[in-house]
Amino acid sequence: MPRKPRSTAVSSTGRGYSAPALEKGIDIIEALAEAESGLTISEISQRLERPMSELFRIIIVLERRGWLQKDPESSRYSVTYHVLKLGHRGTPSQTLTLAAAPVMHDLSGRINQSCHLVVLSQSHGLVILRQENPRRHANLSVRVGATIPLDSSCSGQILLAHLQDAERDNVLALLPQSRGSSRDKLLKNLERIRKQGFEVRPSPITAGVTDVSYPVRGFDGKVMAALTVPYLHVIDNSLPTSVEQTRKLVGDAARRVSRSLGWML
Repeated sequence: MPRKPRSTAVSSTGRGYSAPALEKGIDIIEALAEAESGLTISEISQRLERPMSELFRIIIVLERRGWLQKDPESSRYSVTYHVLKLGHRGTPSQTLTLAAAPVMHDLSGRINQSCHLVVLSQSHGLVILRQENPRRHANLSVRVGATIPLDSSCSGQILLAHLQDAERDNVLALLPQSRGSSRDKLLKNLERIRKQGFEVRPSPITAGVTDVSYPVRGFDGKVMAALTVPYLHVIDNSLPTSVEQTRKLVGDAARRVSRSLGWML
């Protein structure tokens, strides 16, 4: 379905600033990001409802700069990993994932469970790294890039619980409004998690799963992420660790990552 092009007359801030070529480039990248098999220049033109003559030179420049790639057989363009690489380099997640990856690999192997790393992203949690356990034929894992609710997920509550009060209130203000009793209950639970330092509880969405989560801290002591294991229970007693044993190992892993980031225990 054709996508209506964005107006370039007035910016989203309402200040009247305009950069038509830049906005066309962003429109092209966003259109291609939604097309799994890529698009030809003609198809991009149709989706954006713009003449090919307006888009051709921009597409060629984006290709030359490594943002787009062209399939030589089908002439279809697609977005390259350059976009992801720049986003990764431009945020603290690069250092975080480099520190966490080997620790999460070791943790997953020891507990025969998957694990993932979640950071705060405005009004939700964002999964930036996961580690599946290759030894088991069945794992419960969360895909990288998935967003999770802050107020109802184990990882989200770990992140909320360790925010400063003012920052936490600002984030909560962005969440869908809930009744006073529910918000009061959430605040009490966050205080408990802050004092306890971790959270273990049944998954709110998946039966037979217990979520285990610990905070990962940066060099300044502030919580950068939540390291979480969705502990998938089995009936054949084949797991090497219990929930409590897993909790201790997750806590140890979170501290190891924190030390790698410069936090002095």
